[in-house]
Amino acid sequence: MKIDLPKLIATSVVRGSQQGESHGGIYIVDFESGRSEQRIDWNSSDINFEGRGADRGLRGIAFDEDDIYVAASDELFCYDRDFKVQNSFRNRYLKHCHEICRKNDHIFLTSTGFDCLLAFNLETQNFDWGFKLERPYGKWSGYTFDPMHETGPAPSNDFHINMVHVDDGGIFLSGLKTNALLHLNHRWEVSEVCLLPEGAHNARPWKDGVLLNDTANDRVRYVGRDGQQDAFRIVTYSESKIQFAGVDDSKIARQGFARGLAIYGDNLVIVGSSPSTISIYDLASKQMVKSMNLSMDIRNAIHGLEIWPFED
Repeated sequence: MKIDLPKLIATSVVRGSQQGESHGGIYIVDFESGRSEQRIDWNSSDINFEGRGADRGLRGIAFDEDDIYVAASDELFCYDRDFKVQNSFRNRYLKHCHEICRKNDHIFLTSTGFDCLLAFNLETQNFDWGFKLERPYGKWSGYTFDPMHETGPAPSNDFHINMVHVDDGGIFLSGLKTNALLHLNHRWEVSEVCLLPEGAHNARPWKDGVLLNDTANDRVRYVGRDGQQDAFRIVTYSESKIQFAGVDDSKIARQGFARGLAIYGDNLVIVGSSPSTISIYDLASKQMVKSMNLSMDIRNAIHGLEIWPFED
């Protein structure tokens, strides 16, 4: 039986790149035809060269009708379907943004440099909500603040918040140093959904369990409440094929670094990795369906990954 394969939009970062070099970009990847196209080459002279891990590319992706919102480190860009910039938005509390998520009339953004979440109102085109995560005396908590005022939190990076997922069940967030998937309810109370392996990315509830990139162990993993566990090894390549293999260091870049996660249909899980590769796994057959490589530069890594929502 032939499996219907998706078209995707992906962003990439280039870790360790220098001023004047490409820092990644935006790609359209059609798994059905096997073709990919780079639509944006991110080589802005305004890029901040002090970010963690030296990853200065484009990150999370969200959609609002015909608009495509893409996060950079400290700015939210709005593109049209032809990838022409329509607008961009900054906020004093947006620093080292990673993933973003759209729910109703808001886009939620992670702000790693402030240990907080921000919400951007699509109707007013303003940031109108913030939440600062804390853990005093070992107990998760936090508080809301107005990101338009100067009375918000001071910069901090205790938890390295890099993932947000919002659905009818509330707000879910995690980070490299939370070691747990956290849930934020309508009273802004924080609770642990489950523990996560150290260094996990893109953790989110799915079906009756949790789906995540177990990055430190080079796996994408689903863990169900019923005890079901499925794990797939991330694609890697022969060292002879890798460009810039000399910087293959876990502090800069390495093969198999899994980041970026999307779901298609009932069973297809789509994962990004480095060097920039996108792979589709079928949880029903427990097999990899297809993999496409966009660059063999070890520094070039997939970051944001979403299903392309538009018809040709």
